[in-house]
Amino acid sequence: MRSLAEFIMRGRMQATLVVAGSAALPLLFWLSAAAGSLVVLRRGLSDAAGVLAWAALPAVAWWYFGDPRVLMVLGGSLALAIVLRSQASWRWVLLGSVVLGLVYAWVLGIAFGEPIRALADELRKVLPGALSEAYQQLSSEEQERLGALLAPVLTGLLAALMQIVTLLCLMLGRYWQAALYNPGGFGHEFRALRFTPLVASGLLLCMLLGPSLGVGVAVLTPLCSVPLVFAALALMHGLVEQKRLGRFWLVGLYVGLLLFMQLIYPFLVVVALVDSLFDFRGRAPRKPGAGPADGEG
Repeated sequence: MRSLAEFIMRGRMQATLVVAGSAALPLLFWLSAAAGSLVVLRRGLSDAAGVLAWAALPAVAWWYFGDPRVLMVLGGSLALAIVLRSQASWRWVLLGSVVLGLVYAWVLGIAFGEPIRALADELRKVLPGALSEAYQQLSSEEQERLGALLAPVLTGLLAALMQIVTLLCLMLGRYWQAALYNPGGFGHEFRALRFTPLVASGLLLCMLLGPSLGVGVAVLTPLCSVPLVFAALALMHGLVEQKRLGRFWLVGLYVGLLLFMQLIYPFLVVVALVDSLFDFRGRAPRKPGAGPADGEG
């Protein structure tokens, strides 16, 4: 992967080849977004504009043929890369990803509104059997409200998935930048990620109160959970590094997250909230680390 990053940064033609070429190929849009993020992080938006313009052409073509994901992830990654380059803070990037997720939800609602509503109708039919007595104890108004929440929540889940993919693409670009210009810098800044109690509580309130504020606001529940989960993962990486534990702990964490997402994901949200109050990494002894990942500070 390092050799690919070196090829991208070798010149404008090489960067255009990777960014535009991978955007045109099926299932490689993530590589285009990561490469574009690397160019923006290192060169800035003005120098990267020519490269990104060529990448936008196949992305727009994919949207024309019914798949907006390429342009969504590419544009979202570049927008967050601009935030990261200007603020040098993953906290701002993750908070900005919530706003980006709302845009994703709006686009998905337009592009895939009918399939999402059809899936919501099918889920509404199986709710009585799935929830059994708990569903029967609800009033008719509460049952109707629960059914009305299905489509926005499904849209929010899809938007949150795109939000996660966008963040991972940006992280890959940042990792490449650190590998080329400041080895170890990305790991240092990611392990330092932590939200203040006020911000973490605000995200939690949006998650809990979103469905009660209105059907359209229910998309906030999955979107606001994503920054907290990334903060919890940063905590786990930080503790493993500080305690000099084996990497298999992190491997086990990610394997468990994939296999038992419905259990591990909410647990990580709670961990991030608790860490915002008690700062577990701050209580552990620190050791000198690398500086900012851009290698220019």
